[in-house]
Amino acid sequence: MRDLSKDRSLLAINSATVKPWTLEQLVEGCVRAGITGIAPWRDIVQAAGVEKAGNMIRAAGLTVTCYCRAGLFPAADEAGRRAALDDNRRAVDEAAAIGARSLVLIAGGLPKGSKDIAGAWRQVHDGIAALLPHALDAGVPLAIEPLHPMYAADRACVDTLAHANDLCDQLGNGLGLAVDAYHVWWDPDLPRQIARAGKRILTYHVCDWLVPTKDLLLDRGMMGDGIVDIPAIRRLVEAAGYAGPREAEIFSRDNWWKRNGDEDLRTVKKRYATAT
Repeated sequence: MRDLSKDRSLLAINSATVKPWTLEQLVEGCVRAGITGIAPWRDIVQAAGVEKAGNMIRAAGLTVTCYCRAGLFPAADEAGRRAALDDNRRAVDEAAAIGARSLVLIAGGLPKGSKDIAGAWRQVHDGIAALLPHALDAGVPLAIEPLHPMYAADRACVDTLAHANDLCDQLGNGLGLAVDAYHVWWDPDLPRQIARAGKRILTYHVCDWLVPTKDLLLDRGMMGDGIVDIPAIRRLVEAAGYAGPREAEIFSRDNWWKRNGDEDLRTVKKRYATAT
């Protein structure tokens, strides 16, 4: 097994880690820090302009490890489902324009007023099935990211790797997985499901679960500051055949987002070698 701690090319920064940096700041900061991979969110790419964003990233010699994010398929009516599909197709086009290796999908939750989670699951299946031909034409693999079950109602009714693997089995070519340590660390079936995913793992995200957690969305920890055995999960994804970057994605409104982004990057690089 390779010693990834000695290969800085396998470190990537998700733009959520250095919020509120613009895309320009993200690119320039990563170049200063000697980090070669980025995973931008759609808001900062759209703010820069998609064509300009692609040119900027390529000129800096950076790799777009994934593009965040699309999905959110369930809706209360057909018009809402069509709007979601149209937006997802735009996300695919943006991902292609900036050279992203994959487009991350989160499922979406229950439509407002609904208690029909099985219906939401069906809408996710059907939405991905409808999006896949466009993604295949564009050459953009889709990476389903299961989120922690606390988000099942409002963000992601697909919240286990088993469910995400099932969707990949059902829908086939062009579809893979995003494994995020924050969302999957708790799962007793994790070793089996990561092995089952194998080379369908398209991207791997790292951050830590703090105890206590003050905000279920915006209080993630820097790797090594919480209770997740991140190196153990990394060994599982490596054993399954994943050979790509470890991507730091740290939503931290009251801590890391209040610091200087260059400090965040220095800390990520240090923890990359010791805690991932």
